[in-house]
Amino acid sequence: MARRSVITGIGVVAPGGDGVKEFWDLLTSGRTATRRITAFDADAFRSQVAAEVDFDPAAHGLSHREIRRMDRVTQFAVTCTREALADSGLDLSAVDPGRLGVSVGSAVGAATSLEREYLVLSDTGRDWVVDHRYASPHLFNHLTPTTIATEVAWEAGAEGPVGLVSTGCTSGIDSVGHAHKLISEGSADIVLTGASEAAVSPLAAACFDAIKATTPRNDDPEHAARPFDRTRNGFVLAEGAAMLVVEDYEHARRRGARIYAEIGGYATRCNAYHMTGLKVDGREMAAAITAAMDEARLPADAIDYVNAHGSGTKQNDRHETGAFKRALGDHAYRTPVSSIKSMIGHSLGAIGSIEIAACALAIEHGVVPPTANLHEKDPECDLDYVPLVARDHRVDAALTVGSGFGGFQSAMVLRKWRGGDA
Repeated sequence: MARRSVITGIGVVAPGGDGVKEFWDLLTSGRTATRRITAFDADAFRSQVAAEVDFDPAAHGLSHREIRRMDRVTQFAVTCTREALADSGLDLSAVDPGRLGVSVGSAVGAATSLEREYLVLSDTGRDWVVDHRYASPHLFNHLTPTTIATEVAWEAGAEGPVGLVSTGCTSGIDSVGHAHKLISEGSADIVLTGASEAAVSPLAAACFDAIKATTPRNDDPEHAARPFDRTRNGFVLAEGAAMLVVEDYEHARRRGARIYAEIGGYATRCNAYHMTGLKVDGREMAAAITAAMDEARLPADAIDYVNAHGSGTKQNDRHETGAFKRALGDHAYRTPVSSIKSMIGHSLGAIGSIEIAACALAIEHGVVPPTANLHEKDPECDLDYVPLVARDHRVDAALTVGSGFGGFQSAMVLRKWRGGDA
């Protein structure tokens, strides 16, 4: 019989909310953390807005050596891991390290450090042949995204399965899905899982400018992210991270752990269609949703809240709306749906884990975060998107979904823990 996986600890670094409490306060207040880019001079870019994290690694207890060794993306992951472990109450000295695993997601890894190092080695792009004598001793660590998972494993002394998942914008949900499977199959008793991204950089901004995926609404940064709104015109680039402690239920029960939620089901599909294009009917996302609900043994009408991918691009929001209708039927019209990207932007590979954290907190507190900036209803997006204001709402089962370039479509069902065999 498959073992059950539960969430017992949460750590978050997000725009406008450093730590779980601040993150949740931001979401439930409906405030936005989007602003003009400060990380670099963005005046020449089409999109000049982002959701940045005001992050001081030293204030989070990282040593000078750790700060120099780790890219910002890894600093986020380690900081979140520390918060999640403290929140879980785990005594790592009593944990068999061979039964402790790590599953971390990231779409672009240490791209920020790689870009910075290239500018140094090429003398700001002047030299075609780079000069290795100026290379940082940590350059190789920046090249390999698995360094993020390695540092998390070192932080906790994890000697079980350790790996990194990189599936674009679904990395954060897929990494937690992988952790769920490791618990279910018995490969680990505890998995530190989540995702991290620090991609507010000139290179990333240029990539999304080239395909016109990000919003050009530079004159109103606070209201630039508008999922499901008729006037939406692209997503807001962001950074951030979330890490979770996911445990086998029996292991959590024996130590008397607090349980935020159970991971009831997870599934992923690919549309094998187009690198960035999406079909309006949302067939592949709907298939992932149905498979996740089937694993959780929940019918469509048991879903109390849907945390949408809700990127704010024209095609994504239509695609998701179609997928929800296809998978949930008439119940889709009675279910609150919201996108927290309206407040904290789209942190690429990290956002899926941040959204899972938001779902666990929605279950814990009985509150559904709103979709900020939703003032003008799009006739093609005709579900209940919880506009502007958070809503008190009992959430026994939450569905969260992700959609990524390359055709990736993933879904996860979290449910309220009731104990026993329920």
